Amino acid sequence: MLTWKEVISFSVNGNPTPDRRVEKTEAEWREILTDEQFRITRKKGTEMAGTGALCSVYEAGKYNCVCCNTPLFDSTIKFDSSSGWPSFTQPIEENAIKYEKDSTFGMVRVEVMCNTCDAHLGHVFPDGPEPSGLRYCVNSESLVLETNT
Repeated sequence: MLTWKEVISFSVNGNPTPDRRVEKTEAEWREILTDEQFRITRKKGTEMAGTGALCSVYEAGKYNCVCCNTPLFDSTIKFDSSSGWPSFTQPIEENAIKYEKDSTFGMVRVEVMCNTCDAHLGHVFPDGPEPSGLRYCVNSESLVLETNT
C-alpha cells in the first residue's frame, strides 16, 4: 500500500517503470479524444467541481485511462470525499500512476498522471481515509469505467 512518503519520493526521485508505454502525437490524441478529454488529459485541465459524470457512480469495475485504457483505479477503493471529483485511496497497481510536483496556481501539489501515456488525471493529497491516508482526486473526463458485467 502506497503512503504519502512514497508518493513524495516518486515525485522527487522518479516514478516506477510502467508495464508499457503509449505515445502519440497531439494530432493523434485529438482524433481519439473529445475536446474536453483532450483539454483535461493532454493540456492538464480540470473539470468544474461536481460536474463530472463519474462523481457519484459506484458500480463495480475498473477505472481506466480514457487515452490508453490502462487500468488505474478499482471501484473498491473509490470513496465519497465530497470534493466534487471522483476520489480513490490507491492506484490499482503501484506503477499505474506517475507523480510530479505541481507548483501552479500559487500552491504546491502532487499531480497524478497515467504512467503509460502521461495523461493528466488530477492530484493526490494526504487527507484521505485510513489506512493509506491518500486521496487521489481525479477528473471524470480522464477516466472510463469498465464495469464487471
